[in-house]
Amino acid sequence: MAIRHQVPFWQLEVSKVLLVQLAVCLLIGTFAWCWSEFTSGYSVMLGGCIAWLPNAWFARKAFRYHGARSMQAIVQSFWSGLAGKMILTAVLFALAFAVVKPLNVAGLFVGFVLVQMTGSASLLLMKGF
Repeated sequence: MAIRHQVPFWQLEVSKVLLVQLAVCLLIGTFAWCWSEFTSGYSVMLGGCIAWLPNAWFARKAFRYHGARSMQAIVQSFWSGLAGKMILTAVLFALAFAVVKPLNVAGLFVGFVLVQMTGSASLLLMKGF
């Protein structure tokens, strides 16, 4: 039986990326609400949350183990985290389209894409630090 070394989630570097993504989600939602209208604001924020929640799920599942002795647990947690992220993203989009009325579809996708891009950009910026 392999020894599994768990790392507290708040100590992971990825938790900083998730905090930046959440801040961007809130900022762009507030900006869209002030610049356009309430429907646009919550649609953009909802799109950002649809990006952020599955990313948080993946980070929690994928990065909880470290060390050479935990290699099998690391691989299994990455695969289960990725599968959960894909399923959660699809379910959240389906719920948004089915439940939220009125919905600004363009705003929903703008929020989703901006939060996803924030994650990628922050990883590149953190690499230099």
